[in-house]
Amino acid sequence: MFATGIENSAPKTGGGRTRRDQLAECGHYDRWREDFALVRDIGCTYLRYGPQFHLTMLGAGHYDWSFADEAFAALNRQGTVPIVDLCHFGLPDWLGDFQNPEFPELFAQYAMAFACRFPWVQLYTPVNEMFITAVFSAKYGWWNEEAKDDRSYVTAIKNIVRANVLAMRAILKVRPDALFIQSESTEHFHAECPDAMHHAEFRNAERFLTLDLNYGHRVDSAMYEFLLDNGMTRDEYHFFLSQNLRRHCIMGNDWYATNEHLIHANGQSRWAGEVFGYAPVTRLYHDRYHLPIMHTETNCDEGPNGDEAERWLWKQWAGLMHLRQEGIPVLGFTWYSLTDQIDWDVALREKRGVVNPRGLFDLDRKPRAVGHAYARLIKNWKGVLTSHDSCLQPTLAAAS
Repeated sequence: MFATGIENSAPKTGGGRTRRDQLAECGHYDRWREDFALVRDIGCTYLRYGPQFHLTMLGAGHYDWSFADEAFAALNRQGTVPIVDLCHFGLPDWLGDFQNPEFPELFAQYAMAFACRFPWVQLYTPVNEMFITAVFSAKYGWWNEEAKDDRSYVTAIKNIVRANVLAMRAILKVRPDALFIQSESTEHFHAECPDAMHHAEFRNAERFLTLDLNYGHRVDSAMYEFLLDNGMTRDEYHFFLSQNLRRHCIMGNDWYATNEHLIHANGQSRWAGEVFGYAPVTRLYHDRYHLPIMHTETNCDEGPNGDEAERWLWKQWAGLMHLRQEGIPVLGFTWYSLTDQIDWDVALREKRGVVNPRGLFDLDRKPRAVGHAYARLIKNWKGVLTSHDSCLQPTLAAAS
């Protein structure tokens, strides 16, 4: 599945005063027809995309589908398969933030309403990057509730993953053959010195929390104590263990140069750059969950010479192909996103209006070097993988 995505992050920042709607900031609302044409022309048949949660769900049972109706009809007509992203880092104003215990059930209602309105859609990412959503909102204090304490963090985790699980169950009532691609940040933590080893071990267990709960995989003992010490009840934990949705799931792995971290003796961390790289870290996730994989996000600034992003693309592709040659079922690749983004160099925390040159196209919708490179990659490899790869069909058949 060769894919791209239209960046639709929408967290709130600045004490809840500022909504960072990337569809608006990157011009999609005015140029969505043009954007869809670019997806088709570059050769992508899959698109990570969704209606904005905060603009669509106006209240419990009250929805405004006007933009979604027009946009999804256009995608359907042109034959682009959407991987529908229903919650990308932010909630409607009336729902507040991820500390709200009513969020999971209300989000499941929203997911079912979408599935009923668009029954032809099969592929979903109900909650994008559950781990990053919780970390940035309730551990680092950057978005939404802007909390920095363990209890808020655990509350965010359990509400976010419960929302994802309930949304999957709701969608399956409408579309029993639905498939769910958990686009999740793939992380690794390295110890800088011996005194940092226990911090690195803790963080390397913590990175699995959202997927462990989502897939009903038992967390390790340190994580179990951490969850229960910070507000998760045994009944809540056993709710996650009782779910049986794995056969509908594809594990999506997102990978950036910032996904490996160096941990210091005091527990603080900083980005380490690429140490292991995509393939070795993704293998750790596959060894844990034994699910088919899709590379669901990557990008890189084009760099001072304009070719860094192109080199990054080929490096990611090489890692993906290496996994496939080892027999790991990797079903797709995604450059994210279609166009450049705004202020992601500061994780949307400050509204500076800085254009991050990470898209296949710039904000004038002119192709970047990596856009040309991705089009070539798709053209060269699409027929080969479709005609000669026998691992895809059994995996998808078993999932559905």
